[in-house]
Amino acid sequence: MPTPTPPRDTPVSERQARSANGYPMVALGVALLALGVLALTRGAPLAGVPLLLAGVLMLAGLYMLNPNQAAVLTLFGAYIGSDRGTGLRWANPLALKKRISLRDRNLNAPVLKVNDQRGNPIEISAVVVWRVRDTVQALFQVDDYEAYVRVQAEAAIRHLATCYAYDEADEMEPGGVTLRGGQDAVALALRAELQARFADAGVDVLDAKISHLAYAPEIAQVMLRRQQAEAIISARSKIVQGAVEMVESALKGLSEREIVVLDDERRAAMVSNLLVVLCSDRETQPVVNAGSLYT
Repeated sequence: MPTPTPPRDTPVSERQARSANGYPMVALGVALLALGVLALTRGAPLAGVPLLLAGVLMLAGLYMLNPNQAAVLTLFGAYIGSDRGTGLRWANPLALKKRISLRDRNLNAPVLKVNDQRGNPIEISAVVVWRVRDTVQALFQVDDYEAYVRVQAEAAIRHLATCYAYDEADEMEPGGVTLRGGQDAVALALRAELQARFADAGVDVLDAKISHLAYAPEIAQVMLRRQQAEAIISARSKIVQGAVEMVESALKGLSEREIVVLDDERRAAMVSNLLVVLCSDRETQPVVNAGSLYT
């Protein structure tokens, strides 16, 4: 029988460390050192040495924290708290203090080559804005939270690309979301997936946007011709629709004003000529008919 996987330890929640303002502790440490030196100079080593040790330990507990920076304190391998204060701080001198940044960070993911929902190879990349929310999870739940963010971001972008088509197609349902056309919906989906993946590392996703999107080089030319063909068909359709409306208006105006009476054959010839003139993509040359239409 396979060996069962041991249960994973429950992550420890962040809590405030027992820390204090460092400036009074500086004064106290300097005072202890001064008293220890004074005791030694007066021949009282039994009092001077403990005072010196106490002063050194007092000063050893000092550390600096910049704005949007935290310190995670551990004592003999046990987590004892996190300090989010700023300036000169003081905590247990025996505790190890690991600084961690709480600032907003940008992750510019590399350009990835993946297949979209239809299997077309595309190139995609994204920019993710993130920051550490829980210092304990960031340091103790994952091995390296910065590397974890990079790897999980690439995995999320790859998965996102397979869930949507690059562009619209005839077989798609009306209103379907595509990578190129539904950028807002795609960005929301990417942010939600990133947040779910980053939860174990105690990281919040502030924003996520697609920064690069293109067909892979091997099919880029083919897809460009396809897009050009679709654009030409759409433009021709509008031209023909407009030409038909103009011909209809012209025939109606001639009939109402009784400028000329047209039988079916002349009407068909006029419609043909007008459509050729209006729908042609080249300049037309007028031909003057000096005789009758029937000769």
